[in-house]
Amino acid sequence: QVQLQESGPVLVKPSQTLSLTCTVSGGSITTNGYYWSWIRQPPGKGLQWIGYIGYSGSNYYSPSLKSRTSISRDTSKNQFTLQLSSVTPEDTAVYYCARVTLGEYGVGPHKGYWGQGTQVTVSS
Repeated sequence: QVQLQESGPVLVKPSQTLSLTCTVSGGSITTNGYYWSWIRQPPGKGLQWIGYIGYSGSNYYSPSLKSRTSISRDTSKNQFTLQLSSVTPEDTAVYYCARVTLGEYGVGPHKGYWGQGTQVTVSS
């Protein structure tokens, strides 16, 4: 059973960089066919898919966030990391990491394996 757990600061100041790590157990992040994704849900809004790092190390980012987003991985620790720069209060959200297939990307929480989510607030 694959398990994912998000970790990182709960409060980030405006203009700083938000950095979250997802630690994966029960499966390798280099296993063929899986895409390790970040998703967020702002208060009162729907899910927004931020991007992924694939099993081979390839990246995809949402066009609306691409200029501020970087997703990387540490295969020795079986972790992948989200960095979102120049944050504003509009980046306040519950952030999730997930393992999905390419066909499941963008579908929703009933597909793939998801972490429980972590609340991040951007405020001075």
